[in-house]
Amino acid sequence: MMKNKKTLLLGATTKTDRYAFRAINALTQKGHTVIAIGQNAGEVAGVKIHTKAIPVKNIDTVTLYLNPTRQRDYYNYIIEAQPKRVIFNPGTENPELYQLLELNNIEAEVACTLVLLATNQY
Repeated sequence: MMKNKKTLLLGATTKTDRYAFRAINALTQKGHTVIAIGQNAGEVAGVKIHTKAIPVKNIDTVTLYLNPTRQRDYYNYIIEAQPKRVIFNPGTENPELYQLLELNNIEAEVACTLVLLATNQY
């Protein structure tokens, strides 16, 4: 039985052509709890998209679907969530945030959430 890795997804969207949308679906299908935050409210695969940072606990993974500029608003939020790791999906690579994470003993992983899930490496 695979462990449920509670995941905070930043950059959530209801747009079906977006990777963030596909990631929410893939994560829930694999049995992971997803907390989704995006610009617009909505729902994907039964997961409510919140439009602002909500208090979170016991986060295993933060997966990013925000460009580096948009990530800045979430730096403190991510660090306060104290995840084990942060996944930087293609296009979200951010050396500034890698350093902050490192200082807080949080692993920065440059990878694709969809590929990790598909290959059972999540």
